[in-house]
Amino acid sequence: MQAALLPFGIVAGVLAQAHGLSFAATMLMAGVVFAGAGQVLALGNWGHPIPVFGAIVACVTVNLRMMLMGPALSPWLDRLRGWRLWGSLFFMADHNWALSITDMRSGGRDAAFLTGSGIGLWTGWVAGEAVGWVAGGLLQPPPGHPVFFIALAVFIALLVPMWRGRREAMPWAVAAVTALGVSRLFPGTYWHVVVAALAGSTAGVLRDRLRQT
Repeated sequence: MQAALLPFGIVAGVLAQAHGLSFAATMLMAGVVFAGAGQVLALGNWGHPIPVFGAIVACVTVNLRMMLMGPALSPWLDRLRGWRLWGSLFFMADHNWALSITDMRSGGRDAAFLTGSGIGLWTGWVAGEAVGWVAGGLLQPPPGHPVFFIALAVFIALLVPMWRGRREAMPWAVAAVTALGVSRLFPGTYWHVVVAALAGSTAGVLRDRLRQT
């Protein structure tokens, strides 16, 4: 699992270095903000002044899925209290959540599986960002270099396992068109992420309701 997160961490490290973050600031962000999609999203649109509010809203939108992932592990998490509960939730990511679901369904009863695997992922993530920051400093890619397409490429790659066939085409298309339109209206901001997510979700809900009638 650590190997799976290492390239993603390197991407975030390169972006952080390119936008002027110090090594200490990059490591602090890597350790405290254990959310790869949110970090790459924020760094990909980094500017001066930093659009703090827009970045927060966009990152919250991207990570709303966690609100559904946590309750799915309630047979484990409901038995935890205090730092054990919050620590387990902090180290929960897509990878170890999926493995934990599989283990739980096969009879596993120990929430330490989630926490232990999450600590391993966190270690790989921080190490990846460290490598990426150093590599970014050595390469010094100029503004507009193709390497900065990596942030967008990461999100495109994340979409691949989410595709469930042609029945998903309509809400995806609505979200894509909305994102392109809003990004042209408000360049350099995060609002295309938020508005496109809402538009795509609304289109999906309407599609499902029409199919039920």
